[in-house]
Amino acid sequence: MAIPDWLRRLRDRDVSAEDAALWTKCPSCGEMLYRKDLEANLSVCTKCNHHFRMSAYDRINTLVDGDFVEIGMEFLPGDPLGWVDKRSYPEKLEADRLKSNLTEAVVTGFATLDGFPVALGVMDFSFRGGTMGTVVGERITNLLEEARKRKLPCIVFTASGGARMEEGMLALMQMAKTTQAVERFMSDGNLFVTVLTDPTTGGVSASFAFQSDLIVGEARASIGFAGRRVIEQTLRQKLPDNFQTAEFLLEKGHIDMVVTRAELRATLVRLLDYAVDRKRVAPALKAVPEFAL
Repeated sequence: MAIPDWLRRLRDRDVSAEDAALWTKCPSCGEMLYRKDLEANLSVCTKCNHHFRMSAYDRINTLVDGDFVEIGMEFLPGDPLGWVDKRSYPEKLEADRLKSNLTEAVVTGFATLDGFPVALGVMDFSFRGGTMGTVVGERITNLLEEARKRKLPCIVFTASGGARMEEGMLALMQMAKTTQAVERFMSDGNLFVTVLTDPTTGGVSASFAFQSDLIVGEARASIGFAGRRVIEQTLRQKLPDNFQTAEFLLEKGHIDMVVTRAELRATLVRLLDYAVDRKRVAPALKAVPEFAL
C-alpha cells in the first residue's frame, strides 16, 4: 500500500526538523556542518573559515581560565518612551530574553586570562541585534569604572547593530557616556582593548569601539557605521567587495590587527604580557571579596 502524501510530507518534515538540530549550513560556502564539530572548532567553518557569530557566554568560555564573576546584572531595561509598535518594547525584550538567555545585549564581569586578571565585556547580537540602549551603556560604563578602581586592563568584545530605536535619544546619549568612561579609564594609564566582531556598526563603532589602545578585528567581521547600501546610494558609487570588513579596515589603517578566532585568546594573552605588569594586577580581584575568583 502506498504511503499517503500527507503522511510522507509529515515524515519528511520531522526528519528535516531533526536534521536542523544536528546540522547547519555555512552561509559563506554552503557546506553542511555537523553542529558538534562546528562548536568544537569555535564556530568556524571547517571548509571556508567563515566565522559564525558567537553567544556572549560561549565567547567567554573560550577565553577565561576558569570562573567568570559577572557584574552589572542589577541594571535592567525599562520602557522610558512607552514605545508601541506591533509589539510593545517590554514584549520584545521578553522574547529576546527567552531566545538568548540574556537580560541585555552585553555581559560584563571579571576573570583571568592565562593568570592575568581582567575586566571583560562581551556584547551579544542575539539580544535586540546587540543594540546599545541605556542598560548596555550603563553596564559598559560600570565595567570601566570598576576596572579603573582596581587598575585592571579591560577588554570589550563588540557586536552591535547600532543604537536602540525603542529608547530614542536616551540610547544615543550612551555614546557620550561610554566615551567619557573610556577617557577616564585610559587617562589613569590603564590598558583598554576592543575586539570588533561581526557586526560592529552604528553608535558602538562611533564611540568606545574605536577608542581603545589596541583595536583588534576578528577575521572577516563586518565593521562600519552606516550600512553598505546606504553609503552606495549616497555616494552613487559601487564599493569594493571587501568594503567594511576587518581586513579592509586593517589595510586602511583603522584597526591594529586582524586575528582568527583560533588565535584570539593567545593574541590577547600576548598583548597583556607586553603591556601589563602581572605582579601589579595579580592581587586586584582579591582586594574586594565579592569579586574574588
